[in-house]
Amino acid sequence: MSVDVKICGLSTPETVAAAAEAGAAYLGFMFFEPSPRNLSIQAATGLSSHVPKGPGRVGVFVDADDALIDSAIDALELNWLQLHGKESPNEVARLKERTGLKVMKAIGVSNVADVDRSKEFFDVADAMLFDAKPPKGSVLPGGNAVSFPWAIMQQALLPQKWMLAGGLNPDNLAEAVKLSQAAILDVSSGVESAPGVKSKSLIEAFLRAAKAAR
Repeated sequence: MSVDVKICGLSTPETVAAAAEAGAAYLGFMFFEPSPRNLSIQAATGLSSHVPKGPGRVGVFVDADDALIDSAIDALELNWLQLHGKESPNEVARLKERTGLKVMKAIGVSNVADVDRSKEFFDVADAMLFDAKPPKGSVLPGGNAVSFPWAIMQQALLPQKWMLAGGLNPDNLAEAVKLSQAAILDVSSGVESAPGVKSKSLIEAFLRAAKAAR
């Protein structure tokens, strides 16, 4: 089984290059002000010339309005939207039709029932992202360095294309893949030296671990 990787919350040319050169299938860019990984539209525009065309370019949004989504698409020539808020299936479908882009919907998980309840999105989302539910009081829907019992994914009703997130890092990647049977992994805080500060060496280590897990 091949294991693809999305490095999320990128914000500098150096870390974008590290992720792309080490083989990331997707590059993620956060557009959510409370996040330490937030990119302003101005910063995204400045970063755009450093983003290669090969990997998927994913904009991450949390209940965002159309104006922000459109500005981010233009700034980075996004080809994926990741919706990490309380967006409904109708909103997912609307954004797909309006933007013409692929959409992945993130779902917070703590047990197998959470995964099964997400089936209402399976027919409208191009991919599903299953992330750990945030700790109580957190303002961030993801990127909290917490995980959930990965083995429940083997018990769950799953769509054709899905991604695993939550508490992943280079040291636990192999176990996560073994227990969940995930083919796509999404990492953010697990490749940081501090909140919002991506580490080239950790990015490279994560992608080496993903290749070894194949």
